[in-house]
Amino acid sequence: MISLTLVQASSLILTVALILFIGTRSAGNVKSAEGYSLNGRSAGAVLIAGSISGTIVGGAATVGTAQMAAALGLSAWWFTLGSGIALTIMAVFYANPLRSSGLETIPQYLTLHYGRGAGPLTSLVSSLGILFSAVASALAGIHLIGTMFGVPPLAAAAIIVVLVAAYVVFGGMRGAGVSGILKMVTLALALCVAGVGAVLSLRAMPDFEATFPAFPWFSLWGRGVGESLGNLGALIVGVICTQTYVQAIYSASDRKVAAVGTSLAALITIPVGLPSIAIGMYMHAAHPELSPVLALPVYLVRYTPEWVGGIGLAGILLSVVGSIAGLALGIGTMVANDIGRGVFGLRDDRHILWLNRASVLAVTCLAMAIALSALDSYVLDWNYMSMALRGAAVFLPLTLAIFWPRHLAPSWAVFSMAASIAVAVGCRLALPLPVNPLFTGLAASAAVIVAGLLLSATTGDADLDGSMQPRA
Repeated sequence: MISLTLVQASSLILTVALILFIGTRSAGNVKSAEGYSLNGRSAGAVLIAGSISGTIVGGAATVGTAQMAAALGLSAWWFTLGSGIALTIMAVFYANPLRSSGLETIPQYLTLHYGRGAGPLTSLVSSLGILFSAVASALAGIHLIGTMFGVPPLAAAAIIVVLVAAYVVFGGMRGAGVSGILKMVTLALALCVAGVGAVLSLRAMPDFEATFPAFPWFSLWGRGVGESLGNLGALIVGVICTQTYVQAIYSASDRKVAAVGTSLAALITIPVGLPSIAIGMYMHAAHPELSPVLALPVYLVRYTPEWVGGIGLAGILLSVVGSIAGLALGIGTMVANDIGRGVFGLRDDRHILWLNRASVLAVTCLAMAIALSALDSYVLDWNYMSMALRGAAVFLPLTLAIFWPRHLAPSWAVFSMAASIAVAVGCRLALPLPVNPLFTGLAASAAVIVAGLLLSATTGDADLDGSMQPRA
């Protein structure tokens, strides 16, 4: 347990309470399903950037990065660096056509192009992948709260559920966006101060070169070139296929705002990992006995001014809560629209709204349960697995629908998604291979798509079974 001073505890509690209060108040009294999930399609660039960065900069980008940096150094940067690269690609190539569709979820977009069979499968795969990202932040949050307040893991998980409810259940997309902006400002301030202090402490070490040889500590390829590139590919594919980030694009007031907001999120995300890396490396040298997952919170308590440490802990806690909340909101929106509205035929807007809210809470509780069963696992590994799972099935059909529509028959698109899931999971569990499951899944998806395109070219059946153009 970390012993917090009165100043640290006070600044932590006040910061969390203030940000949650402002976020909830800014959302007003949300009464419609679209107002809850898309902010009435009126979000500006800053709010979009807050929604995206507030979700993607979670436990993995902070606690998880410091955890891996304590063991491997600079290669821990791949998560925030890769996320920023993915968001840049998303802003340049995907934001415009997605916002132009006027839809609400990725499954709706694929249903529009590939028929009703694509929707439920996409919802299932995307939800499972997003859930694993929520587990990553849940792991970080449980360790953080347990260390700060000396409570058992189950109690820490319960506290996170309550905070997520305050963060997003009542305010939806707007509440998450405003809270995300405030959280990023808070986190940036604390990490900047802490990171500079860690760098100066590292420079002052007399045995620095012996403690931190150039490889692996100052190489982006410390985990191996293949694994690092695989993780980068998983991030690019996974981020583009994540409902939460696409949902922020759908909430934009227009196409230009969507692209600008996503670009801002990329610029915010890329540098966030660097202070955590410096802190993780310093804690490796100064406290080798410490569990790596505690490197960042312990540093903030012991090596920064008391008020900075409290604000920093609040920023980390809110980054965990905001990430879980945003990811759960993405799943909730898919459940409400693609399952509730699409499968069960719900039409009452109030029922859709409350199904979304209930799904957010249910997903949060499930993420906590999984995290409690795997408390000693690496935070970042859950995120990389998450990105690979949801990206392998959805990325190629989605990209084809956006940039080359009406060429792949719906049945082949659905088959490619099912095949990619089966191959990725099978190679990971039944036949373990030294290959990122993203690539085996993408290879299976690509093989089916190529076969479908060749067959469609000879039979001319690409437009059958419900494929159609997106709405302007």
